[in-house]
Amino acid sequence: MAGLEVLYTCVGDSITCPQDALICFVHWEIITAGFKCLGSGDEPGPDDRKSELLPADWNSNKELYVLRYQEKNGDDRLLLKSLVMDSNLIFLLMNGASKQVGDFTVNVSDHVDSEHLHTFDRVYKDVGSLSEKVRKLLPASTRTSQPEEQQREGRRGNSDLQCIPSRRPRPGTQPDRFDPLANPFAAGGLDLDPFGSRGGGGMIVDPLRSGYPRSGFDPSSGIPDILPPGAVPPGARFDPFGPVGPNRQSRPGPDPDHLPPPGYDDMFM
Repeated sequence: MAGLEVLYTCVGDSITCPQDALICFVHWEIITAGFKCLGSGDEPGPDDRKSELLPADWNSNKELYVLRYQEKNGDDRLLLKSLVMDSNLIFLLMNGASKQVGDFTVNVSDHVDSEHLHTFDRVYKDVGSLSEKVRKLLPASTRTSQPEEQQREGRRGNSDLQCIPSRRPRPGTQPDRFDPLANPFAAGGLDLDPFGSRGGGGMIVDPLRSGYPRSGFDPSSGIPDILPPGAVPPGARFDPFGPVGPNRQSRPGPDPDHLPPPGYDDMFM
C-alpha cells in the first residue's frame, strides 16, 4: 500500500471519525488507478486542480462526502458520493462519460478500528476485500492499474503457471485416443468436444455415424403404408418405430409364444 501512509499522515489531523478513514482509503484506491482529485462538491469550482491529495474541505460534511476526479492523462471524470447510513457507508461512483453508476455498501467497523484512528499501522482491517470492491466500480481501462508489488506478484504467479504443461493438442494435429499410461490426464478429454469435430469421442450419439454397419435403409424415401416420401428430411436422425423392408409384416425374430408354459390353457391353474 505504497503512498497510503503518506496520504493518511497528511490528513491525520482532520480525521475525527471512522468514516473519514474509510473515505481516505477509497480516495487512495482511485488515485492509484490513475486519477487525480479535482475538488469536493457536485459542481466544478474556481479552485479545482488535479491533485493526489484530498481537498481542504473533503470531510466538512460528516453525513455526505462528495469528491470529483479526473483521469491523470485523459478526460474521463468520476463523481464519488458516500452516504452514512447507521453503521454503514454507502458508496456511489458515477462515470462522467457513460453516466453509469456503481455502488457498494460496507460496514465501517469491518474495515476501520475506531480506537486507533491516529495509528496508521492499526487503523485498517480487511483491506483486501475493500480494495476489490472499489476496483470493481472503476472504468475497465483502469482496473489493470495495480501497485508495483502486486504486479510483481502477478508476474511471479504467471511464471509458475507456465511450468504446467498444456493439455491442448498442437495446431494441425488430432488428439490421440486415451492411453492411461501415456497421458493419464486425457481421461474424458474427448467428451469436451460433443460433436467429435476433432476426431473420435463426442457426447452426442448419432446412429448414422456410430461406426456400426448400416442397413442401407433411407428413411427420406418413405415407408410404404407408414410414412410418405419426404416425411423424414434427408440426413435427419431417424429411429425406426417398427419393422422396415419387404418382410416388415412378418415378425423378424422367434414367436415369443412358441414355448408356452405347461398348463397355460388350463383355466384352473
